[in-house]
Amino acid sequence: MNSKIENLTKRLSAAQIIVFYYLVAVVVSTILLLLPITQKQNAELSFIDGVFISISAVTVTGLSTADVSHLLSVPGTFIFTIILQFGGIGIVAFGTILWLSGKKIGLRARILMTTEQNSPTFSGIVRFIRMIFFFFVMIELLGAVVFGTYFLKYFPTWQEAYLQGFFASVSATTNAGFDITGKSLIPFADDYFVLTLNIVLFIIGSLGFPVLMEVSQWLRHKGKMPFRFTLFTKITTVTFFILIVIGAIFIYLFEYSHFYSEKTWHQSFVHSLFYSISSRTGGMAISDINQFSVPTLLLLSIFMFIGASPSSAGGGIRTTTFAVMLLTIYNYAKGNRTIKIFKREIDEEDIIKSFIVFTTGMILCSVAAVILVCIESAFSLMEILFEVSSAFGTVGLSLGITPELSTAGKVVIMILMFIGKIGMFTFLFSMGGKPVKHAYHYPKERIIIG
Repeated sequence: MNSKIENLTKRLSAAQIIVFYYLVAVVVSTILLLLPITQKQNAELSFIDGVFISISAVTVTGLSTADVSHLLSVPGTFIFTIILQFGGIGIVAFGTILWLSGKKIGLRARILMTTEQNSPTFSGIVRFIRMIFFFFVMIELLGAVVFGTYFLKYFPTWQEAYLQGFFASVSATTNAGFDITGKSLIPFADDYFVLTLNIVLFIIGSLGFPVLMEVSQWLRHKGKMPFRFTLFTKITTVTFFILIVIGAIFIYLFEYSHFYSEKTWHQSFVHSLFYSISSRTGGMAISDINQFSVPTLLLLSIFMFIGASPSSAGGGIRTTTFAVMLLTIYNYAKGNRTIKIFKREIDEEDIIKSFIVFTTGMILCSVAAVILVCIESAFSLMEILFEVSSAFGTVGLSLGITPELSTAGKVVIMILMFIGKIGMFTFLFSMGGKPVKHAYHYPKERIIIG
């Protein structure tokens, strides 16, 4: 069996192998979810719903066609967190670290990890993945202890408190958006400690693994030797936090005389900040988002489409794509043909890539929205756009229509979640096969644009 898989993967490109491994992960996860030990007694889960929840877990999205809190048994909860762990760090990366621990990792595995993490080089990729693995595990364990201890005042037994704390920590760190309370974070809407801890874990999971590692190196070298952050880290971090501030401000303004009209100023501020962060990949809710105004729902949809940072647990077009596009448009309008920022110049290939990712993402989401509008006449365009953006950004926020979708509608959402997780270039390269180097070029000719 192993030899057959090995012979198959030799004929595939790195992107195609990654897609293959993610499909295998979905199949295995579906089988695990359908096992009697995973489900509570009298729980009912259809095959299509099992596949949907499996894809949502593997892609750490959080959209669900069934209430996970009523579905998972205690053993099932631990199995589910393992699936979320694979999805958060990456199937290839996490699997390679676990299965080849202590062994020499070959060039093929390094190339796969590099492709999955969207890294420009595979130099040091194994050490990088190992650091991420242990960092994530330590953060999740620490979060589980803090959550569990704090939840002792919410739940009747210490076993339930720490089980809830463990799942909440893993779900928040991997940006999965799942919960086993049955009400997301709504029961803790006024508990600022729980919300703050979730926000911190959301940021850790969505800021990007390379950024986290650079910050770690900076802290270790602080005061000892000069340290220079990469352009990637600078653009990612600045864009990430600017979007948080802009989102919080506009959500507050949109809802000031609407949803927040009866809330105190600090409740309005915390809710605005929370949704500005959660809408980028966290996927948790602290209120019924159906009560938000249309401008807020549109803003949240845009944020979900942008998503998290590259090489993180999140999806979407990613923050750097959005930043490079805006910088390109701004500089082009000023007559500049190069983009200079932080005393560096962005490579032209990265500029082209950003527009390819944005355009492909827009086409995918537009096609998905049109299909859903045609086959799901019971729902409004706003509800469909919101659900499409949530699936593509692997966020998990929902207006509640996912369980009511037809089988065809669920398939559309599953495809969006899958593509949003593996990334746009992995998706495109998986269709194109292995690249071919051409021995010649045709003469270039200009065409009229715009």
